[in-house]
Amino acid sequence: MFDSLKSKLKNVLGKSSSKLDPEKVYEGGDKSVDLPEPEGDVPEAKEEIPIEEEKPISRKEQLKLGKKKKSEPREKDSPMERMVGDSGKKIKDDSLDDLLDELEVILLESDVAYPVVQDIILGVRDNLINKKYGRQYTLEEVVETAVKEAVRDVLKVNVFDFDEWLEEQPKPVVIMFVGINGTGKTTTIAKIAKRLSDKEKSVVIAACDTFRAGAIEQLSIHAERLGVKIVKQGQDADPSAVAFDAIEHAKSKRKDVVLLDTAGRMQTNNNLIDEMKKIARISKPALKVFVGDALAGNDAIEQAKVFDAAIGIDAIVLTKIDTDAKGGAALSIAHTIGKPIAFVSDGQGYDDLQVFDSDWMLDRLFEE
Repeated sequence: MFDSLKSKLKNVLGKSSSKLDPEKVYEGGDKSVDLPEPEGDVPEAKEEIPIEEEKPISRKEQLKLGKKKKSEPREKDSPMERMVGDSGKKIKDDSLDDLLDELEVILLESDVAYPVVQDIILGVRDNLINKKYGRQYTLEEVVETAVKEAVRDVLKVNVFDFDEWLEEQPKPVVIMFVGINGTGKTTTIAKIAKRLSDKEKSVVIAACDTFRAGAIEQLSIHAERLGVKIVKQGQDADPSAVAFDAIEHAKSKRKDVVLLDTAGRMQTNNNLIDEMKKIARISKPALKVFVGDALAGNDAIEQAKVFDAAIGIDAIVLTKIDTDAKGGAALSIAHTIGKPIAFVSDGQGYDDLQVFDSDWMLDRLFEE
């Protein structure tokens, strides 16, 4: 009865097999030099980075929790409101159990994080169990609509309006970007610089990834093409010194925004984490953005958790969304660390950056 829905879910939420390219992971020692610490009290970043594995619990325990959990009220005249009412065929436990088991397996195989899978499963069950649906609908149609609404609830975590937020900040606004090499972090910075320039904001880019000469050169090419100022030093310079110089330049020239690029060696590299903490202490960014690869699956989630524990992530940019036919990362990453997706990158051009919209992502997940 549910073969069509299962097939559709498998097609749009199939396994993500991409892994990090070892050749793009860089190791390095601490090349820092002493800088004067900023005046005033600066909160210290967390020293420990505990990553606790999720402990699975039984289906019965989950269902008990689900019955206690109240679902968000649905909008009037929503698809579910039209399908489910006080009359029609009653939905029973036995009718849902097999489908929910299948749905759980499909989502887990699609690199959707376990807690997110459980939220979706329980959301669907809570919306349907012991409810009645119109005789003009099939149970498969009702369940598919319930799945969409549960996924929409996950995707709408902490909606973040970047443009509105930016207008409320004192100038210059310092934005720090973190993420693993190969995720498209440098290109994302260029895209955001282009977006800000189009809105008549003056931009300064800081090339704080001084461990790779190629990263400085790449960012310099972007800055030249976009006509924005770049502050840089030579390879092996102190990244915090580059950030400090860029911010001082922005203050003296009354620039609007400073975008800080950073190194992206493996997220478990202690030198990298210490470097991120130091840059954050010196630059005091108003926004710390994690750039994640939509194809990386659970790797992207673990990366985000480590950076969040180290410096505190405020928002997410999800890249390579145009090549991701699954959506597991989008479903999982914002929910797992409780931070919003601000933008998605859907191409190589400077204009291929769009504000994240949960309805757009939902339509994309379930398109035929």
